Amino acid sequence: MTYEHGGDIYSQRIQWDFSVNLNPLGMPERVKEAVRRSADFCACYPDSLCRELVKKLSGYHSVLEEDILCGNGAADLIYQIAFADPLKEGWVLAPGFSEYERALVAASARVHPFYLKREENFSLDIDGLIRALKEEKAGEGRALFLSNPNNPTGRVVSGKEIRRLAGFAEEMGIRLVLDECFLDFWEGEEEDSLIPHLKGFPHAVVLRAFTKRYAMAGLRLGYCITRDPLLLDRMARHRQPWTVSVPAQAAGEAALDEEEYRRKSDRVIREGRRQLKDGLEKLGFWVCDSQANFLLFQDLRREGRDGRLFFRCRDRGLLLRHCDNFHGLDKSYYRVCVKGEEENALLLDMLKELTAG
Repeated sequence: MTYEHGGDIYSQRIQWDFSVNLNPLGMPERVKEAVRRSADFCACYPDSLCRELVKKLSGYHSVLEEDILCGNGAADLIYQIAFADPLKEGWVLAPGFSEYERALVAASARVHPFYLKREENFSLDIDGLIRALKEEKAGEGRALFLSNPNNPTGRVVSGKEIRRLAGFAEEMGIRLVLDECFLDFWEGEEEDSLIPHLKGFPHAVVLRAFTKRYAMAGLRLGYCITRDPLLLDRMARHRQPWTVSVPAQAAGEAALDEEEYRRKSDRVIREGRRQLKDGLEKLGFWVCDSQANFLLFQDLRREGRDGRLFFRCRDRGLLLRHCDNFHGLDKSYYRVCVKGEEENALLLDMLKELTAG
């Protein structure tokens, strides 16, 4: 089997992993301590309803507890939605996160890609997407999956445009599944999130995760928020009961208290994104204008078409995310995580050396 995502540090010797988009500050110390303390309770089954965590999430997002469902990462919930509806047709952005398509295919749904254009900086044309959706015949079991910011481009769609799209989806009977897992790295999160407006879009679903924000990918913890109780009930009935472990629940509860950590990471990522984008452009790469904690760039050199930059970096212990398995991209595209100043400088120095001459 081919390893399709970033983070393959298990089959090769990697010292610097830029292929996964985790917070460069690492997991907060108090979250680590909560995980260690949770070991005393691991002899017991976890709370299958994640009640304490849901209660804290309810206060954090100012939503009702009954509108929240936790899962084993956002990917777990994506598959639950695909099977619980059940879906017959699904639209995805291209390039976009591959698990939307994989979940749709697993549920035997037909997949319709909507291609973003390089010459438009991979920005989402909402009017074009609406036209494409109108061309399909109406019917039950239809959904639109998209992430905001998009992965791997890092492009954000404004909250106003997202709400316009959500309104159209409601009118057409299309379930909007909006992945906001990277939105909390964007300074416009409060303005652009759909969560405060879900009352007006009762069939929309918003996905969030602790994975990236708190650098706890290995614990697997995500959640969805929706005003559709029937969907949540079907999701709960179509999954095994203990999807979230005791350590993951403890980590999530502790992470929501990390206000200073969030403020510090916002500053580090904002400064690091600017440093990395400027540095990559100075080296001659094309860089997508990202609002997330990662950057998509293209090697424009003639020899860059074969993707050898990935292997040359890997041989030196640095892992990039090659993007040729994203629809609409080829071997000349790479995605890199924004890290701290020193690590960003190390990446830029290595790329300068490897592309010199």
